[in-house]
Amino acid sequence: MQSVYKEALKLSQKGEPFTIATVVHTKGSSPQKPGAKLLIRQDGSGVGTLGGGCVEGDIWFAAKEIMREHGGSEYRDYYLNEEIAARDGLVCGGTMYFLIDPVWEPQKFVPLAEDIVHAYEGADPVALATLIKPGPAGGAIGAKLLIQGNGSLSGTLGKPDLDQLAVATAKRLAAYGQCEHVLTSDGTELFVEAYTSPPTVVLMGGGHIGKALAPLAKMLQFRLFVLDDRPEFANQERFPEAEAVAVAGYAGGLDTFPITKNTAIIIATRGHNFDDVALEMAARSPAGYVGLVGSQRKVILIYQELLKRGVPLERMREIHSPIGLDIKARTPEEIAISIMAELVQFRLGGTGQSMKLPEKQLMRVYNKVQKTQAKAAVVAK
Repeated sequence: MQSVYKEALKLSQKGEPFTIATVVHTKGSSPQKPGAKLLIRQDGSGVGTLGGGCVEGDIWFAAKEIMREHGGSEYRDYYLNEEIAARDGLVCGGTMYFLIDPVWEPQKFVPLAEDIVHAYEGADPVALATLIKPGPAGGAIGAKLLIQGNGSLSGTLGKPDLDQLAVATAKRLAAYGQCEHVLTSDGTELFVEAYTSPPTVVLMGGGHIGKALAPLAKMLQFRLFVLDDRPEFANQERFPEAEAVAVAGYAGGLDTFPITKNTAIIIATRGHNFDDVALEMAARSPAGYVGLVGSQRKVILIYQELLKRGVPLERMREIHSPIGLDIKARTPEEIAISIMAELVQFRLGGTGQSMKLPEKQLMRVYNKVQKTQAKAAVVAK
């Protein structure tokens, strides 16, 4: 939540206390996922969201009460039963867990907020581990450990083994800016959040598929860069969504853009002779996701060439090609949807399978309705 930390930095620099409420864990269906944040200022106004409705309202009220009473950090759960969910127009039923974390010494919070904001803006990733539920050995709810990209640490969770666990977890999460609820064997609970630059899409090829991809990438809040060796296909008028557009050859054009593990390179050039060069350059970059548009036959031919040029087999295994999920896409727009769906799945760890209600569950609902109707019919007689 970049906007939350930007506001936290602004308030900290002014010396104004505030509270940050964070979703740290969920069970079942919920309106927001872990990592969602709401910052509450002293005047009761806020930045960010926890999902809206009565959930957000109740946590907002609790945060304001903590500030009014000058209280400490609190870990709370919130059960969403059918009645509560329906009241807010939600069809969900689960449990949400929150850390309500007041900041009473804003000046001490400045370095942490600066590091997180800088990570969002392109500096090295950082991670923040917070103790949300102490185990038998005790500890302070809200204790924090800031883990820098270079491995340096600031703060402590109270025990060396917890700090080590947080560091190991942060290493897994850092590249993609993910978060994780950690439960230890003695019941201690941590929440580890990693912060990095926003996810980025680099389009190598400004043709029809690239044109269809651009608004989807923008809508999904990816930074967007476009590379093509033809000025008529690489310009700001054609790609108003792009942060930058470069007219350059595929052999060296990637150097124009910032590419990290959090970058996805999508290759859709105008022909085989360009695809192999573009794919080789993308494969040799640090990009976490590399995908190539094309048939299996074309992919096999290009893979053979890249292996001959020394691209490691392990790197070849990481390439997504033919790119996209199998939705029988035909048009550029359909292909763009299948590509972005796969990219979201790659980042968030989904299965790509249909979420349709299983037949077993449908029959359970059907039988329940049948029994209810049969009983009602008997009563009516």
